[in-house]
Amino acid sequence: MEKQLPFTGILSNKAEENPDFFNWNRVKLRYCDGASFSGDSQNEGAQLYFRGQRIWLTAMQDLMAKGMQNADQALLSGCSAGGLASILHCDEFRDLFPKTTKVKCLSDAGMFLDAVDVSGGHTLRNMFAGVVSLQEVQKNLPITCTSQLDPTSCFFPQNLVANIKTPMFLLNAAYDAWQVQASLAPPTADPHGYWSDCKSDHAHCNSSQIQFFQDFRNQMLNAVEVFSKSNENGLFINSCFAHCQSERQDTWYADDSPRIGDKGIAKSVGDWYFDRAALKAIDCPYPCDKTCRNLVFK
Repeated sequence: MEKQLPFTGILSNKAEENPDFFNWNRVKLRYCDGASFSGDSQNEGAQLYFRGQRIWLTAMQDLMAKGMQNADQALLSGCSAGGLASILHCDEFRDLFPKTTKVKCLSDAGMFLDAVDVSGGHTLRNMFAGVVSLQEVQKNLPITCTSQLDPTSCFFPQNLVANIKTPMFLLNAAYDAWQVQASLAPPTADPHGYWSDCKSDHAHCNSSQIQFFQDFRNQMLNAVEVFSKSNENGLFINSCFAHCQSERQDTWYADDSPRIGDKGIAKSVGDWYFDRAALKAIDCPYPCDKTCRNLVFK
């Protein structure tokens, strides 16, 4: 819980680093509840209290009182668990404001897929199931989903994004580095370490491992297909081994930032937010993109 965090990328206050949003009021909401601000449970015996939903509501009320209620334009963004929070709370955020306020949401690296891991198991689904049940998340999930699917499924964005009413932008690496590490090839699914070199650096993957990642990319594209049909929504899915590209300066807005076609991420999000252009950018599959800032893990 550092006392200070650098505001870079979409949070930067410098025009040359963040041309569309540098002069906005920018707030980073500290994440500390472990369920993307959606839990609400208590276990007196264990002295465990999960209050993510209440933290979210209290923070929003505080910001509204400090002047956010007078905003002409608002953007709820987040990365990773914050990207999931942006999806879970997008319509709630919209409803805080008058109808005349322009409100949109950006989810960066929040497209956690209900995918099968390298051993044929469901590592991420099992983890999500534990979080959802421990924190009693189901009561805060959208009824449009929970009326049709189990609560754990309704914590996965693929079952939520098509039903969000507020305009939303999904920014995600097709080979999300966190999901490669924690969902697809975690040590529990790969006890002999067959994947350890490959998941630290994609340059060390063999052809069957790359094919496994291509299948994952296809699942991601399927997961956003209905979502992408709405004219109000935006999409930037680049074929990189990355995670969180909006708050890092080198990926958000720099001379050598990632691009799809001739457009980088900051310009894409800005064009979508301000309705300058429709934005549905899906990259060709690996290894065609030479602009990636791929993450390599030591």
